[in-house]
Amino acid sequence: MPSEERIVTLHPVEGKNGVSISLQKYDLMREAIIDTLDQRGQLTFQELRSAVDKRLTGRFEGSIGWYFTTIKLDLEAREIVVRQGSGSQQRLQLSEQFKAGQIVV
Repeated sequence: MPSEERIVTLHPVEGKNGVSISLQKYDLMREAIIDTLDQRGQLTFQELRSAVDKRLTGRFEGSIGWYFTTIKLDLEAREIVVRQGSGSQQRLQLSEQFKAGQIVV
C-alpha cells in the first residue's frame, strides 16, 4: 500500500517548527481559507474559523480547528495570509502580493 503524501508546514515565528501533515488535508484546508478570504475580505480569526468550519464539516476527517490553525500559520509564513493584531483582536486577509499573483500556491 503506498504511503500518504505529506507536507511539512512552515511557522511564521522564527525558531518554531511546522508539522508534517497529509497533503490532501493541507490542500483542502488551504483552499477553504484562501477562498473564504477572497470572497469575504478581511475577517477576524473567529469569523474565518467559523466560515471554514461550516464549509468543511462533513467533508474533513480530523480536527478542523487544529488543522485550521496549523495551516493558517503556514499561510502566514508563506506570506499568502497577513495577520493584523493578536489574540481575539486578530484580523486576517490575503496579502497584496498574493492577490497580485506574485505568490503562487
